[in-house]
Amino acid sequence: MTTRVFTHDGREDVMRKVVLYELVSLDGVAEAPENWFPMDDDEVYIEHLAEVIGSQDTVLLGRAMYDEWSRFWPGSDLEPFAGFINGVQKYVATSSPLTTPWTNTEATDKPADTVRQLKARSGGDIGVHGSIRLAQSLLSAGLVNELRLVIAPSLAGSGRKLFDTPDVLRRLTLQDGRRTPNGLVLLSYAVTSPASH
Repeated sequence: MTTRVFTHDGREDVMRKVVLYELVSLDGVAEAPENWFPMDDDEVYIEHLAEVIGSQDTVLLGRAMYDEWSRFWPGSDLEPFAGFINGVQKYVATSSPLTTPWTNTEATDKPADTVRQLKARSGGDIGVHGSIRLAQSLLSAGLVNELRLVIAPSLAGSGRKLFDTPDVLRRLTLQDGRRTPNGLVLLSYAVTSPASH
């Protein structure tokens, strides 16, 4: 989905959104969700995921996420994500060459600049999936427009947290909130301008 903005002379200026999609435990951990995220079938969660990725035509990944996913997803039939992530245009934040081939993938050593260039072009939403360090850097740079969080009814206890950077102060506006049969909470927030200290 794009955000409709109008210029001073009434012309429409369409700006692409950067949408950060993360699985998060109740205590804020985003690392290794396979250890604490309920993997049971949940139709509401699957429908929500399909809704999120349905508006995205570009994805940004960190290098560790790329290395893991490029080995798993090309051979997977877990839908709706497999078809999406294998076919979508992907940019990987890395300073070293990509070693595992994966369709529609390009490396970038300046992800913030790449995001600014992508936002200036027409197109759908730009998704950031997992990739904790990349997500944190884009939040710090003020480049994330929307947070789509899936909060699991679990306490991970340890692991890297998504919101673990003390220099990031942002005001969020709740856009949507839902609960799934398995107790997941699906939250959507718009990220507004940095708040004053």
